[in-house]
Amino acid sequence: MIASMAGFSIEDAFLKTVTKQVPVGQVLMMFGAAGLCVFALMARRAGAPLFQPEVLTQRMLYRAVFEFFGRLFYILAIALTPMSSATAILQAAPLFVVIGARIFLREKVDGKTWVAILAGLLGVMIILRPSADDFSALSLLAVIGTLGFVGRDLFSRTAPPALTKEVLGFYGFSTMMIAGASFALWDGKAFVSLELTQALMIGAALVAGVFGYTALMTAMRTGSIGAVTPYRYSRLLFGISIGVMVFGEQLDAPMLLGCAVVIGAGLFIGWQNQRRQLAQ
Repeated sequence: MIASMAGFSIEDAFLKTVTKQVPVGQVLMMFGAAGLCVFALMARRAGAPLFQPEVLTQRMLYRAVFEFFGRLFYILAIALTPMSSATAILQAAPLFVVIGARIFLREKVDGKTWVAILAGLLGVMIILRPSADDFSALSLLAVIGTLGFVGRDLFSRTAPPALTKEVLGFYGFSTMMIAGASFALWDGKAFVSLELTQALMIGAALVAGVFGYTALMTAMRTGSIGAVTPYRYSRLLFGISIGVMVFGEQLDAPMLLGCAVVIGAGLFIGWQNQRRQLAQ
């Protein structure tokens, strides 16, 4: 999970840079097309067929819908808002994963965990600051993207064993290409010819993204969700460090406080889960 978060943070940095010059829809389409080709080759090498009856199940359809919104809205958040704030909001994902696991997977959630979840959501509100003068509605893009990723991860957990991480990666990046095409049609911006530097940045983002995606699928399908998801918080360290050092972003007290509350809530939930497992 930690390796996955490092890969995704590097991917975010390259995509944020390139979307300043290339339309978001075009970037998503190119990134998705290249990614699905990579995962198709990986699936072929692993001997995993891409087209299986399990792909057409209702759970896989839900996974694709969540992937669509997660990828589209989060890259919009990366492109239009500070990377540090988008990354901070994304840290609420483990809280929503626990809620989703309770609703969809019927995992038990005790009273202390619910209190921690509510505290974590309060931390998200501190980061968003909806009543402050400097609140930007664009920050909600990261919230929608986060919810999309949560749904994707939950349904990845319940995906049939026959669908390997290579197959899931293929369909994940296929969905990303569809999201890019849909946004390009809505946005109406003309595609541009890529310069060598832009092409190299998309390639570097692809390498980091494929690595992160593979590591994430492995993490989410191994062990307990509650034990794995707290390590998502390592992405905050990577994302904020890149935002400050590369993009010159500034951190303020409310953001740091909100991050501390969200991380504290998530770590408490992870600790509770580990205690429960040891007791069993």
